[in-house]
Amino acid sequence: MPFLTSLGQDDLSRYVARQLSVTFPDRDVGPEELRPHVATALARVERCFSEVKTPVYFDGATARFNHLHGDQYAAFLYLLSNSIFRANGDLGVATKTYLLNKALHALDVFYEVALPEVFCFQHPVGTVLGRAQYEDHLFVYQRVAVGANLQGRYPRIGRGVCLFGGSAVTGDCRVGANTYVSIGTVIWEQDVPGDCITFGRSPHLVHKPMKRSVIGEMFGYERPPKAPRT
Repeated sequence: MPFLTSLGQDDLSRYVARQLSVTFPDRDVGPEELRPHVATALARVERCFSEVKTPVYFDGATARFNHLHGDQYAAFLYLLSNSIFRANGDLGVATKTYLLNKALHALDVFYEVALPEVFCFQHPVGTVLGRAQYEDHLFVYQRVAVGANLQGRYPRIGRGVCLFGGSAVTGDCRVGANTYVSIGTVIWEQDVPGDCITFGRSPHLVHKPMKRSVIGEMFGYERPPKAPRT
């Protein structure tokens, strides 16, 4: 499957290195430091974007990445910082990449947060995603908050969940698969069954059953879930 990028791997490495060096002038970050992690991040971008079925991401035949598309670049910077972390790379550079994403897009996703292979940000200004358990086909809008309770317990968010603007999911709870979490909904320490549209504020949530597919509507793609690990 073809993959089109607005900048090649070397040019993108130089571009990010320059951004990091200018934004954090304590030392220059060299493109050679970033190059292997940029390669990994681009491979993850291709995997992710190939299931986001809008033409700017994927037209049915070709996945696309444009470093000047804010939502796409936000996803790339998260994946880059996380790739550095997963490779036991320079955590100073991982931190700077995470902070660059925060500065450019007002998006707070720390490099240790494990987002799923397939996710999509839609103008995610003001969004904070903590160390919850996330499954594939996560769609996230602006001003979304996912966080822990005072005991440090995070939510578990199932496959095919869309978090609309201003929603919050916090504490020890489970959001079931195929769920739309409506604008301004606040879920606190309360499970959501799945296959529903959820709205309101805990403990007075309303779950409206639905037969629609979040993955089909938001990603335009449906495939069987992965087999459980043994």
